[in-house]
Amino acid sequence: MKFFPLFFLVFIAAKSFSQNLPKGMTNEEKLFLPQYQIPFHDFSDRSYSPFFAPPSSPVRVAAEWEEAQGYLVTWTSYTSMLREIVRYGKQECRMYIVTGNANNVITDLQNNGIDTSNITFLNAPYNSVWCRDYGQNSVYFNKVDSLAFVDWIYNRPRPKDDTIPESLARNLQIPVYHTTQPPYDLVNTGGNWMSDGMGTAFASKLILDDNKTSGGFGVNHTEAQIDTIIKTFMGIERYVKMETLPYDGIHHIDMHMKLLDEETLLVGEYPTGVADGPQIEANLQYILANYKTPFGTDYRVIRMPMPSDNGQWPSGSGDYLTYTNASFINKTIIVPTYNIAADTTALRIWREACPGYKVVGINSSSSIPASGALHCITHEIGVSDPLLITHERLRDTYNTTNPYMVAAKIHHRSGIQSATLYYTTDTTQPYQSVSMFDVFGDHYEANFPAQPAGTEVFYYIQAQATSGKQQVRPIVAPTGFYNFHVLGVTDLKQEIRNQKSEVGDIFPNPSRGITCMPVTASSAEKISIECVNILGEKIQTVFEGEAKAGDNKYFINTASFSSGVYFIHFKIAESETIKRLVVK
Repeated sequence: MKFFPLFFLVFIAAKSFSQNLPKGMTNEEKLFLPQYQIPFHDFSDRSYSPFFAPPSSPVRVAAEWEEAQGYLVTWTSYTSMLREIVRYGKQECRMYIVTGNANNVITDLQNNGIDTSNITFLNAPYNSVWCRDYGQNSVYFNKVDSLAFVDWIYNRPRPKDDTIPESLARNLQIPVYHTTQPPYDLVNTGGNWMSDGMGTAFASKLILDDNKTSGGFGVNHTEAQIDTIIKTFMGIERYVKMETLPYDGIHHIDMHMKLLDEETLLVGEYPTGVADGPQIEANLQYILANYKTPFGTDYRVIRMPMPSDNGQWPSGSGDYLTYTNASFINKTIIVPTYNIAADTTALRIWREACPGYKVVGINSSSSIPASGALHCITHEIGVSDPLLITHERLRDTYNTTNPYMVAAKIHHRSGIQSATLYYTTDTTQPYQSVSMFDVFGDHYEANFPAQPAGTEVFYYIQAQATSGKQQVRPIVAPTGFYNFHVLGVTDLKQEIRNQKSEVGDIFPNPSRGITCMPVTASSAEKISIECVNILGEKIQTVFEGEAKAGDNKYFINTASFSSGVYFIHFKIAESETIKRLVVK
């Protein structure tokens, strides 16, 4: 176990109470980072044993929309925001408040009409408010059996923050697995982590930078080694990493992206060519072109406008205003707002994307200058007895004759006693029910009748475990639901034939990393794409083969290219197009 130099502990302790620490490092922290070492853990309580090796059997990390027994906040900076989080959060689950003075917090809450029911005060040392980044990660053995925590090395030199997961674990008597000892020492941050509960996680390439020697944390891992640690501690089979953004100084993906369920991405969108918009779009197209949902289908994408800061963007003097930095608290979703006109649009998009949830806007104007909002200062605690339902939603269809089949994986440690599908075409009328049957290995199916064109269908799934526990999916059903449309017949092939082959604009441009080159083909035809330098020398063959009819996305990674001007040659059938690409 590594320890801090005494003078460094004294320095950090003094700084932690003399200022509101930002999400990024202060200048003082950057100065002392070379001397930073992993924080000391108190092992005096012999009734509790932390672990420094991976779990002995496979685990599954929970998704944020799964049932939570509690929510964590640290009561320090931005108390007006924390107060509202507690107001709404305690209606959904137990709130855990890290504080050094519970009486002061109680007084503050009571003065604002909030009682202390369903609140636990955790007397533990801390440095900052950013518990999403340093907080615990809930994992389950055998998908849904016993709950444990995983605790990474926090990518900030803040030793007290880095011990909070263990303090919480002791309070709840939950085992915690630390990635602090070689060869499993891993630096990570919760704002740069997004997982679907089914073995896929997303991050920016900050995860690679933090775990290099140049990261400053005394850790040095290859990408393959990082993937192995994440797999053994978190059960992640696919770790998708995207290029960092030019103007997001902390490189946390929760500032512009969020998984709403296993197959839906909420993605921030700037006006064309503005700020981080081009790189966000390139990253999104990279994901869509190279990855499928856990069910093997294309991801659904919902776009969320990224607003300006009084007309200024992050590429200039504007703060990084975001609406994706939101949190699920069981049946409530808290969304950052800024007392601007765009708030109304953002809340509407959230409510349409997540029907049945209580969507609450909380003014985050005080924290956003520090590059963080609601997701950054909250962290969920998984329920100890989950009934897990995973489901590939039905998509819009032209089928008006054959029954619709609904399938779901349903797990509980006591087994499943029953599962039921509920559906309707009118939410003002009662739902009809159909029993679901276990076809094989906790895979349940049910069919319901085909509907005429023009119909919108609403449905949800309910299950009861042998122990008596019940759960629905979505968790807000029947108020919330899955839905799809039965469409009329359209000659899609004719639509494609009417298109002309064309090469879209390369983005981002200038580039440094994953860069997207869109091509729309009028039919299946041969295409070649080459990158050449200003001397006409071929640098790379990007693609050579047959493009499918319709939209195609091709990618080049310029991270290793020398800065300068390059040209991309597109040859489609008998035509040729040349596009200019600048590498920073």
